Amino acid sequence: MPVRLEPDAPRPNGAAMDELSAIEAATRRLLLALDALDGAVERRREADRDIDRLAAQLHAHDLDRARLAADLDRAAARIQQLEAANREIARRLDTATESIRAIADAQEE
Repeated sequence: MPVRLEPDAPRPNGAAMDELSAIEAATRRLLLALDALDGAVERRREADRDIDRLAAQLHAHDLDRARLAADLDRAAARIQQLEAANREIARRLDTATESIRAIADAQEE
């Protein structure tokens, strides 16, 4: 905030003018530093929001992975059940086929 002189105010002499210029320069530097700080704070807030969004996405991916892992475990268990049932059916078919052959062979004799 620059120092403004009133039109009717007495004009400062050379040393006072140098002081006034130094104060105005320091004020400008301070304002620039404050603007830079505001910019840095806003960038940091945006980075924090980005981190929060990424953390939420990571959490969602973790939930999806856990759900998919559970689905895969259930599917693997179902495959094992179907394979066991398939083996049992094949065993019974073999037994039935042998029985039918034995009956057919007995009738041919």
